[in-house]
Parts: sequence; C-alpha cells; structure tokens
Amino acid sequence: MNPIAADPSHPRYASLLRRHLIEEAAAEGLLAGSALIAHGRGEAYDYLLGERTTPSAAKATAEAYARLRAAQRPVISVNGNTVALAGRDLLHLADALSCRVEVNIFYRTQARMDGLIAKLEGWCAEDNLRVEVLGRRTDGRIPGLEGPRAQCEAEGIASADVILVPLEDGDRCEALVAMGKTVLVVDLNPLSRTARTATVTLVDEVGRVAEALRKHANEGLALEPNPGWDNLASLQASLDDIAAHMEHRFV
Repeated sequence: MNPIAADPSHPRYASLLRRHLIEEAAAEGLLAGSALIAHGRGEAYDYLLGERTTPSAAKATAEAYARLRAAQRPVISVNGNTVALAGRDLLHLADALSCRVEVNIFYRTQARMDGLIAKLEGWCAEDNLRVEVLGRRTDGRIPGLEGPRAQCEAEGIASADVILVPLEDGDRCEALVAMGKTVLVVDLNPLSRTARTATVTLVDEVGRVAEALRKHANEGLALEPNPGWDNLASLQASLDDIAAHMEHRFV
C-alpha cells in the first residue's frame, strides 16, 4: 500500500485509502476504464462537503434506511466502484434486512460480471452472510433504456419495490422511477439529474453511507419512512452545507 495512504496522520488519509481500493479493483479487472474518472469527479464534490457526512446527508441516510427496512422486495444494486468502496458493508446491511444484492454495471462484460459476483460471494462466505447475489441472469428489463444498461434480473431489480442504487446514472434512475419504484441514490453531486430525480438522495461518499446504514441495521433502529419527505428540500440543504463549509474555509 502507498505509505502515505497507510499513515493515519495524513490529512487526506481516508481519501487516499479509497483511491487505493479503486486502484486495486482496477488492477483486478473489476472496473471499466472510466471508473477512475468517475471516482475523481466524486472526490471533488466530497472536498466541497469537507469530506464529512453533513447533517442533511445523515437525515437522508436515516430516511433511506427506513425505506429499505419497510420494503417488501428491497434490492441493493451495485456497480464496480460500489463493490470496491463499500461492498462488504452493503452485504452486511443486506444480510440484516434480508435484502438481495444485484450487480448491474454500465459497461457490461462477462469477465467483469463474473469477477464482481465472485468478490461479493467470497465476502459472504468469509463473513457467514446469507445474501443472495444476483446479476448472472438477464431475464428482466428496464423499460426506456437501450443496450446492456436495460438488462437486469427478473427476481431482482425488475421486481423490487425499493432499490438502493449507489453511484447511479441519470437515465437509469429516471427509468426506475418511471417504473414506480422507490429509488434511493448516493450521489455526491446534489445538482445532478440522478440526485434531482431520485426519491431520496444521499449526498455523501458511498463508503460513509454504507458504514452508516450497516450501523443502523446492527443497532436495530426501528425507523419509519417519512411520507412527507421533500427530496428537493434535502438537496437544497446539501447545497447550503457546501456553501457554509466553503465560507468557513475562506474566512
């Protein structure tokens, strides 16, 4: 490991560790070439947030957990970056909530699908988790999308009522919402189409989100969904958090 990243006294310690996880996953052939670009874009927004979970993000995370807990057929959809940064915590969350996990990637290749599923199933075996990992089958379809992005499993994303989709793309988010699904997204950019389209947007880094969700599940929090959740107001609060952080930095 990079010695700087291994030094907890380094001011960018957590960020450097995340970069290393992405580098390792890329070396294993689990990521598309654009994955590192996507991670860098997210890092920029996280820097504006102060690389912390803001109060608005914490509220959104609690709301997302409540909706996953209340769901009849919850599914956690993961791509390569999500597996690298938060896969193990999300598996523990899925185990606690009896939730399926489905690998669904933008640039789908058989090698990457096999590698990501094997990685998740390996962690399940190591941690004695009873989680069904989906993604091998393509017997479901997301209407309104073309090509490999439309493929999913009939018993997974296609039939889910609530989907947690970290690191989402706008087209697929819109299509899932159009199907009548509750869509919970993790997106560090509060201005993105994904963030504005989702049912609940968590403006936070996916690793911190997964750790917080797992903690909620471990503590057995009996949170109930808020039927009056205002996602646009939550996004505005995230923008206010960014503005407050930047004002503090330059005062």
